[in-house]
Amino acid sequence: MYRAWNLLIEYSLLLIIGALTALIWANLDLLFPIEGNSHYWADTYHHFVDFKIWDHAPIGHFHSGHRTLTLHYLINDVLMALFFAIAAKEVWEAVILKNGSLRGRKAATPLFATAGGMFGPIAVYLGLAALLGSDTYNAVANGWAIPTATDIAFSYLVGRIVFGAGHPAVRFLLLLAIADDAAGLIILAVFYPSAELAPIWLLFSFAVAFIIFLIFNWFPRYLDRSNPKQPNTSWVRKRLSFWPYLIGACASWYGFMMSGLHPALGLLPIVPIIPHADQEFGIFADTEKYLNDLLNQIEHALKIPVEIILFFFGLCNAGVQFSAIGDATWLVLAGLIVGKPVGILIFGWFAAIPLKLGIPDGMRIIDLVVIGCVAAIGFTVSLFIAAIAFEPGPVQDAAKMGALFSFGAAIISILAGKICRVDKHTL
Repeated sequence: MYRAWNLLIEYSLLLIIGALTALIWANLDLLFPIEGNSHYWADTYHHFVDFKIWDHAPIGHFHSGHRTLTLHYLINDVLMALFFAIAAKEVWEAVILKNGSLRGRKAATPLFATAGGMFGPIAVYLGLAALLGSDTYNAVANGWAIPTATDIAFSYLVGRIVFGAGHPAVRFLLLLAIADDAAGLIILAVFYPSAELAPIWLLFSFAVAFIIFLIFNWFPRYLDRSNPKQPNTSWVRKRLSFWPYLIGACASWYGFMMSGLHPALGLLPIVPIIPHADQEFGIFADTEKYLNDLLNQIEHALKIPVEIILFFFGLCNAGVQFSAIGDATWLVLAGLIVGKPVGILIFGWFAAIPLKLGIPDGMRIIDLVVIGCVAAIGFTVSLFIAAIAFEPGPVQDAAKMGALFSFGAAIISILAGKICRVDKHTL
């Protein structure tokens, strides 16, 4: 439990504090009402979030012919790009490197389960919305992707509590969560553009990444092809370090902003071109802190800044009044708490039994239900998608409340573990 608590502190505690601070701030009117202004505290919260840092800026929300950089835009669209870059780094290593967790037959059943963990919530969310009538369906339909998300850090923590650190279901859960992240990045890029698409700017982002790879990766190695000491490659690494990739990241981010895709995904073309380790040790692996490749060095350097960014992300996005609870709240929760376990069970069972892909030794089919309950903790990415799926207003606030309430899946997971008689495995 001590190590699990350390993981919570390292990866999620500031995010929780930020979200709780926002939630309390937005609801202070219930405790300290101001005579003549029943929304005084909520208004101060929204004034804080929408604070204009720079009007007529080169980056920011485009409105009335110019861009305005607000605190909300700075956090959600600029700085959260670092968070998604780290997520992309884990996905990239899991797919491309030796021993990558999403390579080969061992990843087949978790990948099927991931598909179930996405189609199940979508079916429940849209199905229930349709039952509520056409008006409700039209109002909430664009939020179908909100319950597809799985928060890696929280689900990993709860998975260790439910199964024990040594249970094969914990690794299965991690594979599922990483694949879920990969699918989530694709969904954000394809289905939630921030403006009308301008493909030429997207081409610009990928061209920047290709040119940097060519000049600072491929060319030095080409010059060193017959020299085992690799002097040119070493010179580039020692003298230039991360600077070419930082400049490329800024250019790529700007290209995404101008392309109409969500700018928070703007660093994705740069991540694969950064020199990386030869093999993958897994997310949260202590071994990675001793690796000296540039990609892992950058990730470790970003650890504390990203924790602070997540604090402000929680602060700028979780300030929802309890009165905002509505249809979207229950639809998001139903998608996560019902759709996730059912989808993961059905697709996981289909892969393991009819397709004969099997499940890890020490796991049972019934464990897929518990894994589905753990994966129902959407929080971070669900909150992010809710913020871009809907315009600011009652529906967005209600959907955000559903993402926040998904914390309840942790309690459901512990109860499901008891009911399914999970045999905890310690290291």
